[in-house]
Amino acid sequence: MIKTIHLTVNGRAVELGVDQRESLTDTLRNRLGLTSVKKGCEAGECGACTVLLDGKSVNSCIYLSVWADGHSILTVEGLTKENGELHPIQQAFVEEAAIQCGFCTPGLVMTGVEIANSGKTYTREELRELISGHLCRCTGYENILNALERVVGRKENGTL
Repeated sequence: MIKTIHLTVNGRAVELGVDQRESLTDTLRNRLGLTSVKKGCEAGECGACTVLLDGKSVNSCIYLSVWADGHSILTVEGLTKENGELHPIQQAFVEEAAIQCGFCTPGLVMTGVEIANSGKTYTREELRELISGHLCRCTGYENILNALERVVGRKENGTL
């Protein structure tokens, strides 16, 4: 059964007819062309599909699109400023060489945005726990944690 949903994606109002069984990952990737949202395990275990829903990290592969009706979604595509400037989390990932194959990166970046926007400071162990829902097969997580430490707790103008 098709249901019409209304949501805001990366600051833009969107109206779509979706199958009630369709995952948010499929809607974002296949219908809206937001390919930063990766299809990994499709069981909510790897974090590759992480997006922010009303500012909170969700695994979009196990979140139905119909549940997003009336909500705001942010993906990596929505982070870059109009002038092309990277979000501070993205810039930190570049500076700390926290990217290798890149498959896990969008999900980790989105979780990093949520962490940074909390306004709290965290120890390295707390950061490790906060990203524990993400699987990275390349980096060993150290550079990812370095990137997060570079940004977390730093807020110039409100949330990042």
